[in-house]
Amino acid sequence: MIVVVAVVLVVAALGGTYAYLVSVPPAPCAGVNLGFNATGESSTTPPVATTAPAGGVASPAALAPSSPAAAPYVINVVAAENFWGSLVSQIGGNWTHVTSIITDPNTDPHEYESNDSDAKAIAQAQYVIINNVGYDDWASELVAADGVANQTILNVGDSLGVSVTGGIVTGNPHLWYNPTYVNETVAWMYHNLTTLEPQLTGYFTDNYDNLTKSLASLYDGVGLIKKDFAGTKVAATESIFVYLANATDLDLVSPPAFMEAVAEGNDPPDPSVVTFQCQLDSGQVKVLVFNAQTVTPITTNMKAIAQEHNVTVMSVTETIVPPSATFQEWMGGELNALFVALDANQLGQ
Repeated sequence: MIVVVAVVLVVAALGGTYAYLVSVPPAPCAGVNLGFNATGESSTTPPVATTAPAGGVASPAALAPSSPAAAPYVINVVAAENFWGSLVSQIGGNWTHVTSIITDPNTDPHEYESNDSDAKAIAQAQYVIINNVGYDDWASELVAADGVANQTILNVGDSLGVSVTGGIVTGNPHLWYNPTYVNETVAWMYHNLTTLEPQLTGYFTDNYDNLTKSLASLYDGVGLIKKDFAGTKVAATESIFVYLANATDLDLVSPPAFMEAVAEGNDPPDPSVVTFQCQLDSGQVKVLVFNAQTVTPITTNMKAIAQEHNVTVMSVTETIVPPSATFQEWMGGELNALFVALDANQLGQ
């Protein structure tokens, strides 16, 4: 059991430095490495940032549209998660029937267990999209078990070259929070659909072009956050926010060991818990990003500590909320909420 210690820390500016005034017994955060120095400068090397291309991803080489020699069929598509389902449905339009398996905003996708309906849906699909990178192993197992010949599988992690054995960036399964990865994935979706039904290439091309324009507009919000708030110290209860923090040049200081453990459903190491508490108490962290779909007693406690120390808290979700929204509506809302949280803190509200 992790005991949370209430921390009282008084910070006074003295000649451009900070003096930590403590009473007896010594403050719990005395001597704790916060990951940044007393002046607020980060003392650790941040992960390499990834950013979206200014104009979206370029279209793959497409087959020339042709007149159907025979009536094309509606492609039965199954996506393990609704964020990928939303994107592929915008390319496939009326010529795809898309079923997303994980749609419930009250479900922790990391803990999802498949059922017979999921197995049947995947077995009957012509096109299956799975995230992989350890995020939806249940889907990978169903794909391997169904043995359907000529079934097209988009393994997003493999297609992007992201390995489950990597670190908090190179092995982070939350691929849909990375603008570049989203653009590359929709390019793969377009390629797969035109390969499955080349007679509909013209239709899919129009939809794909509209989608990439929409995504380029969406990710303008990333640029706005980067322009106004680059370098701002933020924290997150889980690794879901790492890609977006990198894209916006925010300084994500929360301990990687804490974020990774929570994402994997494990208890964070005690030292990472102490460091995280002290970071939130330091007065230098401006926003805490809280994953509303992976809630544990320890993350709830971190949220409470942040609120006690005037750290603005904003929530994100792993899947589209509400489920009826498009990917762009959902992610646009999250980008807007992040901008508002950062702006409110800057204004002292």
